[in-house]
Amino acid sequence: MVNAIWLFMLATGIIVAAINGRIDTVTASAMQAAELGVETALGLIGVMSLWLGLMHLAEEAGFIQGLARLFGPVIRRLFPTLKPDSPALGAIIMNLTANILGLGNAATPFGLKAMQELQKENSHPEVASQAMITFLALNTSCITLIPATIIGVRLKANSVNPTEIIGTTIFATGCAMTVAIIVDSVIRRRSKA
Repeated sequence: MVNAIWLFMLATGIIVAAINGRIDTVTASAMQAAELGVETALGLIGVMSLWLGLMHLAEEAGFIQGLARLFGPVIRRLFPTLKPDSPALGAIIMNLTANILGLGNAATPFGLKAMQELQKENSHPEVASQAMITFLALNTSCITLIPATIIGVRLKANSVNPTEIIGTTIFATGCAMTVAIIVDSVIRRRSKA
């Protein structure tokens, strides 16, 4: 449905430009936008490489296991069906840490790893487990303290103050995560009843 909407908007814009004799403007804008997209993506490689490298070092140095132990009580409350020594915990922590740092692209591999580990512990593999559902809710609504990717995009776009979004980002993502945790908890309780 979304693709149809985008196609409609794009086709309408091209038709209106052609009717008004400004098809050259559409072509120039398309080329500029494509160039800007490539420049922005290449510019973000440095930010992503830095944070992915730091996350890998943290994992190899045992920092992630330390975080898992530190946040163990919170994680165990959120994931009561997981064993305390579950390998999924480390991947979940890595995913949430990357999301907290605003590195959604860096969080994806850790999220996939967490889901693989959670699937290994799933007693009914054809259906998502409660832990998988909780993780998905947390992953999609995780609080973001440092929106590094967005700040990088704003820097690339020559924003006057690229960090001005931090406060509103923390508020919005904090609300989203709170609602996700509450809804997940309510649904989990109702499904047991």
